[in-house]
Amino acid sequence: MQTKIRCGWCEKDDLYRDYHDNEWGNPVYDDATLFEFLLLETFQAGLSWYTILKKRPHFKSAFDHFDYKKIARYDQKKIDALMQDAGIIRNSLKIKGTVANAIAFMEVQKEFGSFSKYIWGFVNGKPIDNGHRDLSSVQATTPLSDAISKDLKKRGFKFVGSTVVYAHMQATGMVNDHVANCWKRTSV
Repeated sequence: MQTKIRCGWCEKDDLYRDYHDNEWGNPVYDDATLFEFLLLETFQAGLSWYTILKKRPHFKSAFDHFDYKKIARYDQKKIDALMQDAGIIRNSLKIKGTVANAIAFMEVQKEFGSFSKYIWGFVNGKPIDNGHRDLSSVQATTPLSDAISKDLKKRGFKFVGSTVVYAHMQATGMVNDHVANCWKRTSV
């Protein structure tokens, strides 16, 4: 039986391999899923993605299944309750930022018809194939992630620095950063 060759970052355990094989880098055009990844990526800032991935089911429960319409209406009582929830990252600035992001997300939807049209507009609606030979050539930011970050901040988004934005682009398939020998390289 032949073993699949994957991007080296995901070989930690089955959780990581499953995420790599079934989600990471797959183009996402659905607003609800784009918001989910945005929420998770903003909480990941300064932490490992693995930490967030392990807590993802609890984040889903704590944040109303990532329903941005509900999150936009969170009041201080809900924020205080989230601060007591050990199943998530208890950072008040990130929690408040998530509420601000939900509001800004809906404003973008009003302006562009969907968040998907807005965010995918930066790459003309299709993934950028970076053609990385190995992990050493994968960067944490690019001029494009810098530009998207700047635009998101201008629109009121929080915790959307260039590194967070680039990680979001990778996760949602806006860029194909699977390395050359990864089995998934040509399937996304």
